[in-house]
Amino acid sequence: MPTTSQMKVVNAPDQAHHKTEHAPARRSPFKPLGLQGLEDLAPILVAALATEEPLLLIGPHGTAKTLLLTRIASALGLQFRHYNASLLNFDDLVGFPLPGKNGQLEYVKTPAAIWGAGAVIFDEISRCRPDIQNKLFPIIHERKVQGLPLEGLRFRWAAMNPPSSDDNDNGYLGSEPLDAALADRFAFVVEMPSWEHLSETEQIAVIRADDGPIEPAAPQQLLDLLMRVRAGLPSIKISLAEGIANYVRTLVALLAQAEIRLSPRRAGMLFRSILAVNAAAVVLDPSIPPSDIALLTVKHGLPQRAQGIDVNGSKLLAAHREAWRLAKVLPNDPLRAILCTADPLDRFRLAVGSPSLPKGELSGIVADVLAQLRIGARDAAVVHLFETGAIGRLNAAVAEQAAEIYRNIATPPNFAETLHATDTRFQTWSRIKDLLSRLDPLNPRSNLRANALAASYARKELATPADAEAAYQAFEVTQIRLRGPESV
Repeated sequence: MPTTSQMKVVNAPDQAHHKTEHAPARRSPFKPLGLQGLEDLAPILVAALATEEPLLLIGPHGTAKTLLLTRIASALGLQFRHYNASLLNFDDLVGFPLPGKNGQLEYVKTPAAIWGAGAVIFDEISRCRPDIQNKLFPIIHERKVQGLPLEGLRFRWAAMNPPSSDDNDNGYLGSEPLDAALADRFAFVVEMPSWEHLSETEQIAVIRADDGPIEPAAPQQLLDLLMRVRAGLPSIKISLAEGIANYVRTLVALLAQAEIRLSPRRAGMLFRSILAVNAAAVVLDPSIPPSDIALLTVKHGLPQRAQGIDVNGSKLLAAHREAWRLAKVLPNDPLRAILCTADPLDRFRLAVGSPSLPKGELSGIVADVLAQLRIGARDAAVVHLFETGAIGRLNAAVAEQAAEIYRNIATPPNFAETLHATDTRFQTWSRIKDLLSRLDPLNPRSNLRANALAASYARKELATPADAEAAYQAFEVTQIRLRGPESV
């Protein structure tokens, strides 16, 4: 069983991938149910079943979303209701309302009503009317309808095609992004494997598959599997909870820096989900590295996909690797606080002001921030590196990059242009001269600021007078934030 120390071992970048090209094939517990190509998703799906958390499947048509859910419900012996949400009316869910003897509203239950169901499947949830989505919200979130508890309801599942949106060119027309609050109620948001992601063997199995019965032993095997996962979860929580909590906290901060924002609720969901998927992996395949388990869970635990928002895979992987690496950093280590700081300039200031920060860590932070800062702010930050002496704590490559920028700032540029008065560059240069006339020529930092602005103009980085104004102001604001008002 993975321990906290084992969880912290995987640090190398090439070890953070969920799936390797030559990874040994794992038998899926869903093959006896007649479902192919779910080996890699098995820990996720098993964890969702073991914890009974809301599960949303997203995938193109024909990827067995509905078949998977209905066969699981049958294998578990559940009374379940399967609704096509695009055609759903509220009466279909609750029956027909009638006044009761005590004056309260009662419902005449129909065979299709949700009362008494152990599982509910909302198919095509992205195609249902907004008012119906609002009615589904309390069912998924708290197992209630019209404020009445749904006794016996354990599993809440849904399925949808990829939604159409400005960020997603591969979405389905008519499949609308889910409301953010509704999407955030699904602990597991699973992308089903499409045809091209199946192996040749799996594709042949799908082609040859028929709609036959579930294997006789499959229901008991699935029940036994879920019991073993639930039994192992408490010990997983004891051994991994602290490290996973640190990982999730850092991951959420790093993802926010990459414009992938998660709610506090989602942070808690990810924490619980990663623990549950670890418990499932211990039973299914103990050889899966905990780092891979965390990445797999996060990939299938973000609500953005249901909202039609593409998540940049490279940014997600980079945030995961860094968060996993920092999971072993001591709580009082400044590195974690620095890297989790959302504002790049604050991150830069804290890093430069931490003399104990290792050269590699400082260099990485400085290079990342310089790449993010705009013209003017970047120049002021480089000046700060030289004035504080932090340039000597950087590795050679980053120090050379900063020195090249500083060379342009410290040396007055020498250039000449013949421009017509109506030319935009003429107007930009006129604005720069106006801005530079405000500076105190006796202040050394004023000279640096003037050189930086003129050099940016010479390199054609300032296209308009507004660009020049923005760079001028950014230099001043950055200096104030890094050193205080007396620096100007």
